[in-house]
Amino acid sequence: MKGLFIISGLGILAMLAEIFKFKKILYPLVLVGILAAYAMTFVDWNPPTDHLSRLDELTASFSNMIRFDQVALAFSGVILVTAFFWFILASHYFENETNITDHFALVLFALVGALMLTSFSNMTTLFLGVEILSIPMYVLAASRKKDIASNEAGFKYLIMGSFASGFLLFGIALVYGATGTFDLGGISHYISNSHGDVPAFFYAGVIMMLIALCFKVSAAPFHFWAPDVYEGSPTVITALMSTVVKTAAFAALMRLFNVGFHHIGDVWGQIMAVVIGLSLVISNITAASQQSVKRMLAYSSISHAAFMLMGVLANKNGFDSISSILYYSLAYSVGSIASFTVLYNVSKDNNGHIEAFNGLSKRNPFLAVCMVVALLSLAGIPVTAGFFAKYFIFTTLIGTPYKWLLGVAVVTSAIGAYYYFKVLIAMYFKPAISTEPVKVEMSHTVLLIITTLFTLAIGIVPGYIIGIFK
Repeated sequence: MKGLFIISGLGILAMLAEIFKFKKILYPLVLVGILAAYAMTFVDWNPPTDHLSRLDELTASFSNMIRFDQVALAFSGVILVTAFFWFILASHYFENETNITDHFALVLFALVGALMLTSFSNMTTLFLGVEILSIPMYVLAASRKKDIASNEAGFKYLIMGSFASGFLLFGIALVYGATGTFDLGGISHYISNSHGDVPAFFYAGVIMMLIALCFKVSAAPFHFWAPDVYEGSPTVITALMSTVVKTAAFAALMRLFNVGFHHIGDVWGQIMAVVIGLSLVISNITAASQQSVKRMLAYSSISHAAFMLMGVLANKNGFDSISSILYYSLAYSVGSIASFTVLYNVSKDNNGHIEAFNGLSKRNPFLAVCMVVALLSLAGIPVTAGFFAKYFIFTTLIGTPYKWLLGVAVVTSAIGAYYYFKVLIAMYFKPAISTEPVKVEMSHTVLLIITTLFTLAIGIVPGYIIGIFK
């Protein structure tokens, strides 16, 4: 919980930086603050007994609206690590604008919303977390003010996000009307004691909340906003959407349905299985025809959303898939940060089409190698982290009635390998569109080294990582 306080304080500090003339030191201050928040999360992860009692007292003082249990701390750690990497990627984003303090504040408050979504224990806090995360993202998507595509992306994100929030609110109202409580534990207790005698409108509320969160994670058929928003937004903001926002949304979805609605898993499980199947098929087939790498990665993120939904679905059947979802979110986030870092450097002077990667192995061999590792991980090729991420998800799903999804996932993953390899072929086997070397600044070089080694390391010792999460 201290990590949430630190990030909130950083957001307030960012708003004051312009007034008190310390915006030049704001960037290093934010990096140090994120590290401090991660350190506090690490301390809370395995605390002594007296520390646990203080945490319980702190939770009680917030009327059980928010609770940083082990699962919340684990997801918070993944989000904070990803956010630290993202700020290194986005260093130029905070240098070239006159209103950089506003951008810092927006990103930091989006991070506050993300941390709230990992730890809510009340539907009121869920809604607050969704909106605190979403509203800054609407502004950031349109932050390239002179670019029509960015303005369009922000507008589409706002309209579709508001539509999804309406579904979420209506669903919360129906669930509250049936149960008389916003508390997840109270809702679960009501369902278990009702012996199936639950009003029909309660189920309608649950389904509406599922639809709303499927919008947030861009799962099909509620994904149609994602490709346009991802493509039109600044590349660094797309990277933020693809990693921090998606991880937080999945943490919220898992907590809501595996805690609050666990006892009616048969109702929402069938719907979620259909959503997963559609997401796998639509995203991979559509991604294979894309010429824009950013748009391809957008459709790819829908496919990865389906894999994480498999973990949620498996957990509904009593299988402990939480550690698998955490491993997947970590592997996917690190691989995405690496791929977007390469894309950012390659597409500075063009539109980011696959042709921009032609001959990259000769223009900058280091970037090409890092992109290879990132794409192989996203494709799930051994011995990268992405391979074991999919393996752990498969092992949790295999004991459930939804084994048919495994066949769909294997077939569509083969299609996914095709469009990832299109970029690899362009980098190594096609003539370069320019002989000028691609220059990379030192901070991005360090970031790519760290993320590439990290992707390989957690792929080499996956059992150790999954053991930590368990």
